[in-house]
Amino acid sequence: MIFSRMKVGLALSVAALALAGCGSTQGTDTALGAGAGALGGAVLTGGSPVGVVGGAVVGGVVGNEVGKDR
Repeated sequence: MIFSRMKVGLALSVAALALAGCGSTQGTDTALGAGAGALGGAVLTGGSPVGVVGGAVVGGVVGNEVGKDR
């Protein structure tokens, strides 16, 4: 069960990294932040889908704000 949840986090991270090459710097930072947040959420919550999605949301917001400064 934990491995299947971690696969979800890994899949979200890969998708975010794939999208990171597209668009503006702010969009790249948002995608990278979402991927890192999803991975962090998966690790911290043992692969819980809520943790993965929550981490992705928080990471995306942080990445978006970081991208605004450049």
